[in-house]
Amino acid sequence: MRLLLINPVNPLALARVRQSQWNRYRIWKPLGLLTVAALTPADYEIAVIDENLGMPAYGEMPRPDIVGITAFTSQATRAYEAARHFRDRGVPVVMGGIHASMCPQEALQHVDCVAIGEAEGIWPHVLADARRGRLAKSYTADHAETAAIPRARHDLLPRGYAFGAVQTTRGCPLNCSFCSVTSFNGARYRGRPIADVIDEMRTIREKLILVVDDNLIGTSAAHIARAKELFRAMIAAGLRKKWIAQVTINMGDDEELLALAAAAGCAGVFIGFESPTPEGLAEVGKKFNLIKGRDARASVQRIQRHGILVAGSFIIGLDSDGRGIGRRIADAGSRYGVDILNTLFLTPLPGTRLWDKMHGEGRISANAFPSDWRYYTLTFPVAHYKQLSQSQVIREMESCDRRFYSRWRTLRRVWSSLWRRRHPLVSLVGNLSYRSSLLRNRQTYRDFAGRAARS
Repeated sequence: MRLLLINPVNPLALARVRQSQWNRYRIWKPLGLLTVAALTPADYEIAVIDENLGMPAYGEMPRPDIVGITAFTSQATRAYEAARHFRDRGVPVVMGGIHASMCPQEALQHVDCVAIGEAEGIWPHVLADARRGRLAKSYTADHAETAAIPRARHDLLPRGYAFGAVQTTRGCPLNCSFCSVTSFNGARYRGRPIADVIDEMRTIREKLILVVDDNLIGTSAAHIARAKELFRAMIAAGLRKKWIAQVTINMGDDEELLALAAAAGCAGVFIGFESPTPEGLAEVGKKFNLIKGRDARASVQRIQRHGILVAGSFIIGLDSDGRGIGRRIADAGSRYGVDILNTLFLTPLPGTRLWDKMHGEGRISANAFPSDWRYYTLTFPVAHYKQLSQSQVIREMESCDRRFYSRWRTLRRVWSSLWRRRHPLVSLVGNLSYRSSLLRNRQTYRDFAGRAARS
């Protein structure tokens, strides 16, 4: 039996690696597919295709017996195209991942079967039914026990990635209005057995690893204690790998946690600041960042003193955002002292409270689905914003990027990383990668605005 697993590309989000070598540092392995492969019986011949590495000639490949496709919302358009190719040839297609789980009825118009939720509880049943020719339209899973999460099949992907990938926890208790993680993985913070994580990290070829957890360290004392235990195990294992992860700002509150993370190989963290204003934070439900007396700059500096880079994320287009928000975000990023700034448009994704609100108010502007899902990369203004027109919100984004990534500010940040020995190469690559995108983004925005005007 041949199983083909596909991670579809979205060229609007990212030029393929062969087209731009910078993108080696901005693509992540399709870890979900590697986990699905690990759940597959040994008698299957498995091939994993990541279209981000280049578009394969599917017609020249051995005909699979079944195809599995995963997709974030921004990949759904291409996912349906790939599914049609195989269904036209009589090959059954199963689609899983977060978009299919949030929009199963839509997905069923394009695939034979939808796997809803986490794969551990249903994938063996999907394959067993497919063998018997009794594939159901959908299968729904509960949240998996973390001990049941297998070691991902990292051996099935070719070389060519800058980063490996591993998951140590699932679920996030923050439940921000724009995020669908809680809908998909739940609000309970679930940690994998630490020995399993260490064993899997030993199988990853790459020296740099992305920890894909939505919040590696969690928010409670018990979560922090678990993170410290994980870091101690990584140190004891002598993995000799550098890694980056998503965390919350509370990482800067615990010196022991920071020292352990640095000793375990932490090179950088990605922190969602979301908004420079209390009104914006309250709007998205990021109450965690509103803790009285929180000094974001001091927290960032405490993290950086341990040689850890800090990337900060903000959102433009909140109902509380007016003209000048781009400049305010750029200045907040500089004031906080982040090494890299990642600013995104407020994007209503299916399965979020934000989607329910904006959809109910008729504020979804890019709504020619499934074609328009390709614009849901967080880098296009796909909605009607309360205080900013489409052209205005684009100007705010361009203002933010130009200001933060000006030549002088970029040089100053990279020099600071070099002077303080805070992974200067990573800082250089990150900053130059964002700077290289500025001109391309302007054309992309113009093309998007032109598409909206023509429709």
